[in-house]
Amino acid sequence: MKFIHINIKAALFVIALLGATSCQNRLDELAENKSFTAGTDYTITSNMIQPLTGLYSVMYDLYWENYPLIATRGDDVNAGGLGDQQDYAEADKYNYNKDYWMVNALWQNFYKNVFTAHSAMEQVALYQKFAANKAPGDQYIAEAKVFRGWSLLILSRMWGNIFIPESSDPSALLVAKLATKDDVMKHISAQMDEAIPNLPDMNPNQRNDIRGGITKYTALAIKALANLELKNYQVVADATSAIITSGKFSLESDYYNLFKIKGKLNSENLLEFQFSDFGQGSGDNKSYLWAFFGPQGWTPKVTGAGDGWGFYEPSLKYVKFMIDRGETVRLETSVCFTNRGIAEIQKDAKYASLPSWISNTTRSGDRFNDYARALFASGKHYLPSDQLTPGRTDYGTNKNFTIIRYAEILLMHAEALTQGGTSSALTADAAVNLVRTRAGLPNVSGVNNQTVMDEKFAELGMEWGTRFYDMVRLGKTSELSYEGRTFTADKAFLPYPQAQVDQLPGLRGK
Repeated sequence: MKFIHINIKAALFVIALLGATSCQNRLDELAENKSFTAGTDYTITSNMIQPLTGLYSVMYDLYWENYPLIATRGDDVNAGGLGDQQDYAEADKYNYNKDYWMVNALWQNFYKNVFTAHSAMEQVALYQKFAANKAPGDQYIAEAKVFRGWSLLILSRMWGNIFIPESSDPSALLVAKLATKDDVMKHISAQMDEAIPNLPDMNPNQRNDIRGGITKYTALAIKALANLELKNYQVVADATSAIITSGKFSLESDYYNLFKIKGKLNSENLLEFQFSDFGQGSGDNKSYLWAFFGPQGWTPKVTGAGDGWGFYEPSLKYVKFMIDRGETVRLETSVCFTNRGIAEIQKDAKYASLPSWISNTTRSGDRFNDYARALFASGKHYLPSDQLTPGRTDYGTNKNFTIIRYAEILLMHAEALTQGGTSSALTADAAVNLVRTRAGLPNVSGVNNQTVMDEKFAELGMEWGTRFYDMVRLGKTSELSYEGRTFTADKAFLPYPQAQVDQLPGLRGK
């Protein structure tokens, strides 16, 4: 896999109101509000791609503190306990603290993405004025719109009503008004419609300029996600049908390794953030901080491989759900067991006898020892120690972060059809059975919405909070009251960060 490392060279704002943060003590270090564009010669149109590659670099940062709040609230995931992030654990129980640094950081970092996307579009447009061929610039602007759309999707899922910036100037938020969640989703859908005609018609892994970069199918997927939130099921069916009939995507047969090194730039992936150690045991290493998901103690197959923090665990409810379904490869892939976790399952007489393959040692030979914060670890965020580049020891390093997979497209398609949408591309039964066949399960017929929701729970567990957003959207929130938690409708969104309320008049009284 060829990884393209990209640096910010031009056109990127360091945003004063929304400065990026990666730990609590940086939250008050607000950078200057300035653009690094002085002296840029826009007549050198061969540099037109630089604002876009800068945007990719910013998006790939994906600060470690963002994903936990996005992904932990569903009944598939629990926050690991007994840590120094009590407000994170409380958020998992739907008790939100508007002063919590991670809440503010998520807002800041994703609005930074939005403003950086605007800056990239504006800078590309300046190059286009001098370009004989404007088509590349149209593509770059379209790619920026897709990243912007995905960022707004996350922000609105987290907070509901949000601001929709129209330029790279963050000071505009001082006078901006909130848009409703529905209006945000309609805006995202319209932006994807603008972007799609100018994007490459290929699987992201077929791009030669930016391997794994945005294509028209990434935009179609984000359009489908936005319209799923709106319950515009025919639009979802149309968008997913276009992806399916393209013939450019397929399910990876090896589910276990899909989330490991083999999964990098896999034909199943419509959007993934790329990381690399460049095949070297030392030196430059561009990696996500996977330690957040790792066990606090393990005995790795490769001696010296580092462990993690233990802050993210599959729920006991999820594990039992999967056992009840007779799941094998998806359960093995999604859950790394400890002996303490196995014993906890067996406290329930129904599960006193477990399948023999359930063990605290993975098929890759890593043993997950008991640790205080969690009963299980997330297998989808686990990289076997024998897949680390020799010389590298950090947990999970060199692993990509998958965001949208073809399996989700198939299941969104089936959901749309069970909700009244129509399509000639694939029936709901066929879409669901493609996913089930890969999982080693028998075919089903007469698929209804509950069938699809169960399949999404099994297939997409631990991924991007999908389960939480599904249950909230469909009003099936009783599922979110589990293992001592009580969910109420007023807990669907995080509170606006107090640090932002103090600065932005549009948030006051909200």
